[in-house]
Amino acid sequence: MSLKDQFGKDILLTGWGHSKFGKLTDDTLESLIVQVAGEAIKNSGLDPKDIDEIYLGQFNAGMQPLGFTSSLALQLSANLANVPATRTENACASGSAAFQQGVKSVLAGTARNVLVIGAEKMTDAGADVVGAALLGASYEMAGKASSTGFTGLFAEVAKHYGKRYGASIPGETLGDVLGSIAAKNHHNGMDNPYAQMHRDFGVDFCRTISEKNPMVAEPLRRTDCSPVSDGAAAVVLSTSATGGATAPVRLAGFGHANDFFPAEKRDPTEFAATRASWERALGMAGVGVEGLDFAEVHDCFTIAELIMYEAMGLTPRGEGARAIQEGWVYKDGKLPVNVSGGLKAKGHPVGATGVSQHVIAAMQLSGTAGDMQLPTARRGAVQNMGGVGIANYVSVLEAV
Repeated sequence: MSLKDQFGKDILLTGWGHSKFGKLTDDTLESLIVQVAGEAIKNSGLDPKDIDEIYLGQFNAGMQPLGFTSSLALQLSANLANVPATRTENACASGSAAFQQGVKSVLAGTARNVLVIGAEKMTDAGADVVGAALLGASYEMAGKASSTGFTGLFAEVAKHYGKRYGASIPGETLGDVLGSIAAKNHHNGMDNPYAQMHRDFGVDFCRTISEKNPMVAEPLRRTDCSPVSDGAAAVVLSTSATGGATAPVRLAGFGHANDFFPAEKRDPTEFAATRASWERALGMAGVGVEGLDFAEVHDCFTIAELIMYEAMGLTPRGEGARAIQEGWVYKDGKLPVNVSGGLKAKGHPVGATGVSQHVIAAMQLSGTAGDMQLPTARRGAVQNMGGVGIANYVSVLEAV
């Protein structure tokens, strides 16, 4: 069973574009959107007049004064006039929400070519504004003051995980394991030209509390947290090959699941809806996790990546540390995770993240990932979530 078996048509990623991530003082939200939209359409081999619909993923939540952004991509070309355009928002999963809405438009037969964009401009706002905006994705903390922001919420997840499973981690503390994940992703980010952070900190630095790596919210240090970023990415979804600059990539399966918003209604270490989104996507694609060659996952904080090893089924619950300790998730391991550097090193412009992950995966599968390229990448997965495991999206992509 595959997506094509279920719906009777292919969904192909036929072109993509990606900006640099980081503090982009010379760019505006509009210029970033126009840049990646133009790259994606050009690389697909299409013209703007061939685009039937546009979806833009953007969180914003007050980080930018302009809150009505759906038509900004039309600035690229007069030939985009009157094209339906919709902004999607689902916290840090806004980009993947846009991607799946584009998929559903193609499956519904209302569009043949859909332009999907994810974008965010965060660094123009002060730290207090960004912190308050992100806390809007918390049922308990929205509108309240917090000295640790969203880091504090994932720190609580880490504390619960440590109490439940910490004693079973062989030879190391939970902090050591999280430090190894951070070091892996910073090392990988060195090969990503789009990444915000190009510094290989090393395992010892990432595991150690220091003046340059302080504790933000125990047990999460600065190196356990993704940075505030600007950036954008775009992809064209089509029903058939469009003669683009690179080989297209097929969507083999997708899944989406939302969990209850109040924390009291969720197991803090289970991420049940995240697990459900993985099961739905892998089930549609007709593969298990052993059939993947790589995965790009949502490591907004290192504890999220650790739990993701378990949610995707790479390890049983409570045994995620094995995946990093035994080398499974490194570039030369049996399932490389976050070869791009992940959100940790690549950056996390929240609305752009989900689309960026799809672009990075498409580059891997088309053999155009440059220094990030894995030698035998034929099938990969993308996982993106909003809130503390609330809105969850997974895509399975494969080479054509």
